[in-house]
Amino acid sequence: MKKQRLFLFDTTLRDGQQTPGIDFSVEDKIAIAKLLDEFGIDYVEGGYPGANPTDTAFFQQKRTESAKFVAFGMTKRAGVSASNDPGLAALVQSKSDAICFVAKSWDYHVRVALGCTNEENLESIKASVETAVAAGKEAMVDCEHFFDGFKANPTYALACARTAYDAGARWVVLCDTNGGTQPSEVRAIVEKVIAGGIPGDHLGIHAHDDTGQAVANSLAAVEAGVRQIQGTLNGIGERCGNANLISIIPTLSLKPAFADRFETGISAEALTGISRLSRAFDELLNRAPEAQAPYVGSSAFATKAGIHASALAKEPATYEHVPPEAVGNRRRVMVSDQGGKANFLAELKRRGIDVPKDDHRLDALIAIVKEREAEGYAYEGADASFELLARKMLHGLPEFFNVTSFRCMVERRFDANGNLKTVSEAIVKVMVDGEEKMSVAEGHGPVNALDIALRKDLGKYQSEIVDLELADFKVRILNGGTEAITRVLVESHDSTGARWWTVGVSENIIDASFQALMDSIIYKLMKNREMAGLVAAE
Repeated sequence: MKKQRLFLFDTTLRDGQQTPGIDFSVEDKIAIAKLLDEFGIDYVEGGYPGANPTDTAFFQQKRTESAKFVAFGMTKRAGVSASNDPGLAALVQSKSDAICFVAKSWDYHVRVALGCTNEENLESIKASVETAVAAGKEAMVDCEHFFDGFKANPTYALACARTAYDAGARWVVLCDTNGGTQPSEVRAIVEKVIAGGIPGDHLGIHAHDDTGQAVANSLAAVEAGVRQIQGTLNGIGERCGNANLISIIPTLSLKPAFADRFETGISAEALTGISRLSRAFDELLNRAPEAQAPYVGSSAFATKAGIHASALAKEPATYEHVPPEAVGNRRRVMVSDQGGKANFLAELKRRGIDVPKDDHRLDALIAIVKEREAEGYAYEGADASFELLARKMLHGLPEFFNVTSFRCMVERRFDANGNLKTVSEAIVKVMVDGEEKMSVAEGHGPVNALDIALRKDLGKYQSEIVDLELADFKVRILNGGTEAITRVLVESHDSTGARWWTVGVSENIIDASFQALMDSIIYKLMKNREMAGLVAAE
């Protein structure tokens, strides 16, 4: 039986831009559109030309090669002809392949938000779609608040959808704008829409995640008959976000309930790049990837319990619902105080560290990891620090440099203008090839000052750490009080795209930070020599 085609519509650059704290530049939009286009997305919605300078500039030329480039905007205003509506003109004149109109489909919104009659709203939908089609654009209509509107007045909600379809819309998209509809409701309402005269191959779904069910609602709509799915990268969007295409696409491609019936424009080869796509997007947003993200998170195929690791070593399918390689991810067997010998052997083997099962050094490594985790270390979240510890105990580490001392000072004072200032300064003394070097630096806080000073002059190794950057810095107080034990986790990355995590623990937050910073630099130098870093390079 021939598989039915599903079409993927990405609205990251439009609806995703509603996310608090996210504001894409034209350059950002160009880069993201290129990622989506190369990955194989069918439709890339770029924004709202005419609404702001960024989107207007973005639509001055076509930004995709394979994907259809979509402009978003409102239907024409009631009481104004299509030829005299400036918003509609901006959409038609943009360098887009398609136009996605947002239209009210809940009579409550027509009355309150638009302030026009139900009939005027229907006329606006019809005229807007016809104008787009006449201009040679593919037209589609996002029926805003469709599910809430259908529950309140099914006759009118369906009339809005039918008007768009009859006017020539390629896609009529049913929107769960408030994100409160349940999957069973989505399924039932979609079936009624199809029974009402709009074929499923002209229907789309646009779900928001306010109950954590946007992905489930999207899949329920597919099962009920829709053939276009809208969503965003990593589920970004206003309030709780949109349906996450990074979770939807592997489900459609790898789960027999969908894969046996449907196909998308994403090939099996392209699917192996979805983890890289997700992380590249987070990198562009300058935020740490979500470790527990389905399919693509660093913990998506991680196991910690010893009995699970033992089973995984025998047969991965015992604890994996799909092969991690299918989505460009990897299996992780984590080392911690809850792990058995199987965890350690598997993790060491993956890092290219060979050690016999009965080697006394392995027992010593397990003992010290469990002892350190009791003190507050967290090696499951600091893969690089674990690898350095393992290599040191099993084979030894080269001594690149030695920090003989460091000092941090924080001064709080008034400047010449009477403004209160807090200044942090650090001094670090380092021995490299028998020569002592002293570096002084100021920073935004003592840890930043220490980091700058530590990396200011490492002699012959200085050029090797130019591309080393700290991506994240996390502090955890373990037992309360001002004298508490502090754990610091540092995430680092370099120009190869590799990322790694290091840990430090101390009663002194500066000392804990120093430990993590030192591990990060040493790991980088080891990685440059291919003596470490298999995890980061994968």
